[in-house]
Amino acid sequence: MFDFDHVSIDDVSRFYGRRRALSHVSLGVHAGELVALVGPNGAGKSTLLGLLATLVRPSLGSIRYGDRTAEEGGRDLRAQIGFLSHELQIYAELTARENLEFVAGLYGIDDPAREAGQALESAGLTSRGDDVVYGYSRGMRQRLALERTLLHRPRLVLLDEPFTGLDETSIGALSDRLRSLQREQRIVLLATHDLDVVEGLVDRAVMLQRGRLVELERDGGSLRDRYRDALGRG
Repeated sequence: MFDFDHVSIDDVSRFYGRRRALSHVSLGVHAGELVALVGPNGAGKSTLLGLLATLVRPSLGSIRYGDRTAEEGGRDLRAQIGFLSHELQIYAELTARENLEFVAGLYGIDDPAREAGQALESAGLTSRGDDVVYGYSRGMRQRLALERTLLHRPRLVLLDEPFTGLDETSIGALSDRLRSLQREQRIVLLATHDLDVVEGLVDRAVMLQRGRLVELERDGGSLRDRYRDALGRG
């Protein structure tokens, strides 16, 4: 199976008609690294995640997964990507277990029931696994959606605003899960506005502003202070 230990974004731009959502973005992310993608609304964060997930093609530039492009990697590459969008995309009328078993079947996982059980345990939802998701809290849904995203053990994990609407307990559980992904040498890129939450969790942070990428300084105060300084510099 195709695998890779780094992703390289090289001078990528993305246009929607006359609007430039991304402009000459370059970035490298490596296995075992957790990188925060920050920036104002409309800065291009979700567009960049969509490009990395192969849902959108660059208008200019290239993205390589190891030594292959998305076109060269094809289905084998997409099997190594897990993408959790801001819209959780889980079936509220099904139980958590049914959601997981359904997705496991789509990925051709040998034993969907076993994998679903392990995912429920990782999410801390074993006792609620046979409850309909409609009755879940936001935090429970978020944990379920993350484990669904990780069912096929992807190398590249892309998360769009994973901390939105979570209480302190759910934030702690999600942070612990992200640390476990680092230990497993996954490549994790998360878009977030929750700067105080990811402070001390991520290895580094990069900022998008008007479609352009700026890597935040590692020193110079808190992540929020460095973000504000970068915004002020334009």
